[in-house]
Amino acid sequence: MENLKENVAIILPENGLEAKLKLAEKEQRKLRIKLGFDPTAPDLHLGHAVVLKKLKQFQDLGHQIVILVGNFTAQIGDPTGKNKSRQPLSAIQVQQNAETYINQLSKIIDVTKAEIVFNSDWLDSLPFSEVLQLLSKVTVAQLMHRNDFNKRFTENMPIAMHELVYPILQAYDSVQIKADIEMGGTDQLFNCTMGRQLQETNGDEPQIVICMPLLRGTDGKEKMSKSLHNIIGLTDSPNEMFGKTMSISDELLEEYIALATDFSLAEKNNLKEQLKTENPMIIKKMVAKNIITQYHSVNDAIAAEEFFNNQFQKKNDDNKLFVSIAKSSLMITTSSVVEICHQLKKDSSKTAIRRLIESGAVQVNSIKITDPLEEVKLISDTKIKIGKRDFFNIVNDTE
Repeated sequence: MENLKENVAIILPENGLEAKLKLAEKEQRKLRIKLGFDPTAPDLHLGHAVVLKKLKQFQDLGHQIVILVGNFTAQIGDPTGKNKSRQPLSAIQVQQNAETYINQLSKIIDVTKAEIVFNSDWLDSLPFSEVLQLLSKVTVAQLMHRNDFNKRFTENMPIAMHELVYPILQAYDSVQIKADIEMGGTDQLFNCTMGRQLQETNGDEPQIVICMPLLRGTDGKEKMSKSLHNIIGLTDSPNEMFGKTMSISDELLEEYIALATDFSLAEKNNLKEQLKTENPMIIKKMVAKNIITQYHSVNDAIAAEEFFNNQFQKKNDDNKLFVSIAKSSLMITTSSVVEICHQLKKDSSKTAIRRLIESGAVQVNSIKITDPLEEVKLISDTKIKIGKRDFFNIVNDTE
């Protein structure tokens, strides 16, 4: 139970997991545990892995994982966390993404033992009369409790009718597959609880909801998301994984230790203690190697660290340690020095960066820059000094 509850953000109802496990034992059956994916982008990343690894724990205990591919609902678009509706995808795009998803799932779970279903199997053939009957079980007031709907309604921003239908259809999936547990990120809480409601109105035992925290991306601010270009992908090369992990801010390390590594609980706690006294770079390298070992191999992790040490760390004439960053990992819209420095030091505000620049504490290739808006041409081996302690070397991905 301690392992199953590790890192879990929400269990609804609070004692629901214990009750479901006792029920399964009493009825001598496996629990059916649902995880739904709308294949809106072709690549899975470490954010998805947070939920998948929890799912794997249930699978290892002998329970039945049901991977629900939302190939019907993906064509509607779930606006979760957005201030506008998501652009629906074509059936061909959805199918291509779904095939890629399933292949990548095998990096974490045993797909040969998982039940994989597509919600188009029942939603495509659902008569309109039954759709209306389904919609009658949910009130508009209930839907307005969903944060993004409520916010947009309050701010007089448009909400299309198909968006209101989305969480109801996702909830109907739980009825169809007779889910005992539905898992997701905390941003899926509303949709998952809607599943409980529809199961109850259908006369079924309601599922419990287990929500995992949302892993922040390499920008250190938003949740990891393909659309925000801040992901570490499960299919990234070992060198890419290592470089991207080394680029995260020190403030994110505890979060990545907890959610992205597979160290034991004792090892995680020990690493968090070491952060108080150790050089964060040492811990960051341990985290990077652990991540690569999970999705590639130990040998790949060792080779990636060696590549990083050889290519991404160089000492200048003053014996200062430069940490090199791949140019593509910088999420910049302009090449102004303030924007570049802000990306290199994500834990510092733009205001603080501006002050450093204006005070003459920033150098590009040993030339002092005092205008925050001065344009900098980022070519390979561009050296940037920020303050007294931070030295960066910008390199191309191929180096």
